[in-house]
Amino acid sequence: MANSLLIPLNDSIASRTVVDFLINMSLDPVGCHISLIHVFRKPTSGEELMGKKFMDEQPAKFNALLENAKQRLIFEKGFKPDQVTVQLLTEPYPSVTEGIIDFFQKGQYDMVVIGRKKMSKSEEFIMGDISVKLVRSLDKTSILVVKHG
Repeated sequence: MANSLLIPLNDSIASRTVVDFLINMSLDPVGCHISLIHVFRKPTSGEELMGKKFMDEQPAKFNALLENAKQRLIFEKGFKPDQVTVQLLTEPYPSVTEGIIDFFQKGQYDMVVIGRKKMSKSEEFIMGDISVKLVRSLDKTSILVVKHG
């Protein structure tokens, strides 16, 4: 039976740490499938102020990020190209967490691997923490949280 990992990524140090972790851990690519995703959330008013050009550039930016992570897993870890898929969830969700949970529930995944940066208690209270929300919401699956910093 294949192991299927769902790995949400964004343009952060924590996400780069997840890819580095996967490459450096003793994970046998045989019988493993990885889904790399990026979830778009509804833009904030500040992001909308950046303009249409900025917003239109985001899918290409994040597709390149996912493709780069895929290439690293192929060339540095030995995955075959068909073992790593990339997908942009461009239809915006109210939150990234809701997008990850929705995507997870539509597929069949054995584990979610997510990065987490160090946050102060006040930052965590105000902004929330995606990894904590996933652990609470997806209580019947394994969640691997890779901490950075």
